[in-house]
Amino acid sequence: MIATEQTLENLTLTINQEIHVQAPLDITFAALLEQLGPGNETPDGKSLNMKIEPWPGGRWYRDMGDGNGHFWANVKAIMRPTLLEFAGPLFASFPFVSNVQYRLSEVDGGTLIAFRHTALGFVSDEQKAGMDKGWASMHERVRRHAEASR
Repeated sequence: MIATEQTLENLTLTINQEIHVQAPLDITFAALLEQLGPGNETPDGKSLNMKIEPWPGGRWYRDMGDGNGHFWANVKAIMRPTLLEFAGPLFASFPFVSNVQYRLSEVDGGTLIAFRHTALGFVSDEQKAGMDKGWASMHERVRRHAEASR
């Protein structure tokens, strides 16, 4: 087996995205919680059975039933309707720790969500690219859900 030299660059991940939503802050924040939790699904529409406990220290996890599932993160901070922050391994089954932050602000015509995912751990470039696409898909569902609810 060939060992790859680990550098700070290939052990870190940073994803920044801005999502412009044509809905008020409170509706957008509610849509974010819904889509991260029970509304969370795969790109082909299958439920991920995600649960979120929206309070400091609350869990964000995938419930597979019968006590089975995957722990994703803990709520690090929540300030309704402007901040939601998580810390944890997310979906990774390898050494990986993440900080996920949503900052919402009122802008002309609606809400701006500033998203930042920073992480440290063993993750391939292919997985990093998949994460960027996965978050973009999630954020598009948040936007659509909020705009349909206004």
